[in-house]
Amino acid sequence: MKTSVLFGLISALCLMLLSMPANAQATRTWVSGVGDDANPCSRTAPCKTFAGAISKTSTPGEIDCLDPGGFGAVTITKSITIDCFGLGNGGVLVSGTNGIVVNLPSATSRVVLDGLDIEGVGTGVSGVLMNGLGELIIRNTVIRNFLTAGVNLQGTAGTPNTRVLVQNSLITNSGTGFNVAGASGASNNAQVINTLIDSNTTGISVTGPGALVLSASTVTGQATAISVSNGGQVISYGNNVIRNAGAPTSTLPLQ
Repeated sequence: MKTSVLFGLISALCLMLLSMPANAQATRTWVSGVGDDANPCSRTAPCKTFAGAISKTSTPGEIDCLDPGGFGAVTITKSITIDCFGLGNGGVLVSGTNGIVVNLPSATSRVVLDGLDIEGVGTGVSGVLMNGLGELIIRNTVIRNFLTAGVNLQGTAGTPNTRVLVQNSLITNSGTGFNVAGASGASNNAQVINTLIDSNTTGISVTGPGALVLSASTVTGQATAISVSNGGQVISYGNNVIRNAGAPTSTLPLQ
């Protein structure tokens, strides 16, 4: 082959490679207890951790668990779903830090966490820390053994749309089970449905102007069930079990 032809073929190949996307992302990726973060996170070549998979997942996309495993802490900065429901253990175990940090860029952003087991071994800070904007949905999840809070909603100052929904979950053995903080006056809101908040130092804490709505849930086993300050609200639909100090600021009938 002539040198000029060979050179032309090599040049064309280089241009083709340069035009290919450097970080192609999939709408659905996979993690496995026996995966590897060097993989593309496909079903046949899954990643090992949530942190390894999230950079390879598009917005809004989904990370699914192929099998039970320990998938590690992760910081989420885009709309995404992490789904391990039905597998027995989508594990996140941390020591001295937060389990999952959600810091979303816009009021329309949404994160769903389903079927996780988040363990702080007594030294973790918060199981799930929600900063930024948008909405976080936690379903079918166990959160335990965190120093500050199981779920910690901080939000962003001046944004009324930061919201967390917890459903069908257990929050236990932490400083505060569910903390709703009014970060510099932010009106953060939460809803808890069919969830057990048990054996924490404080079950639910709400600092105004935020509010938490409680439905079909149990808040027991801690010295202080409910703590409100600075105009915070805990609204009960009247179908909850609440024991020990503290009471909802208002109770609504079921409709």
